[in-house]
Amino acid sequence: MKFVLASQNKHKLVEMQSILSAQGVEVVLESDIGLHVDVEETGETFAENAMIKARAVMEASGLPAIADDSGVCVDALNGAPGVYSARYGGPELDDVGRYRLLLENMRGARSRTAHFTSCIACVFPNGDAIEAEGICPGTIAFAPQGDGGFGYDPVFFLPELRKTYAQLTPEEKATVSHRGKALAVFDGKLREYLKGNG
Repeated sequence: MKFVLASQNKHKLVEMQSILSAQGVEVVLESDIGLHVDVEETGETFAENAMIKARAVMEASGLPAIADDSGVCVDALNGAPGVYSARYGGPELDDVGRYRLLLENMRGARSRTAHFTSCIACVFPNGDAIEAEGICPGTIAFAPQGDGGFGYDPVFFLPELRKTYAQLTPEEKATVSHRGKALAVFDGKLREYLKGNG
């Protein structure tokens, strides 16, 4: 069974594929099937944005589509950057620019607690949908550490492991991360769905 990932992000593809391949699901990027669906993320929550993206790609491809919307929510910044994590600071910033802006905006903040949220939505051509959510609590480091991962990984610190996301192996990250947790929930729901609709 082939699913289209509503993303151009190869890192997300690797994370999705590693978990869903056990169910015989092949996950491909939009570009692998000649698509580039530009979706305006108008949702106010991660769940709404994931559903908007999945539905648009399913309609364009005629295949089951899976989307993830995720971001970091910082308590001292009233939950920002939140749903704007990927667009924080404007389109001219790259990943490094975004996490530097975050560190700058947190200067002098008493609390550094934060959490990463991932919402996954999958929409099938028959209109059925599956949703899952994962949350990983942590803190924002004072400076970037580690060179793995992507996005805010170098500044998202896990106190119990004494490491940032960027210092974890892909296997470690898959077990503790917001996306790993969301995918584990999604994996279970998809298993049930395929059993009933196989």
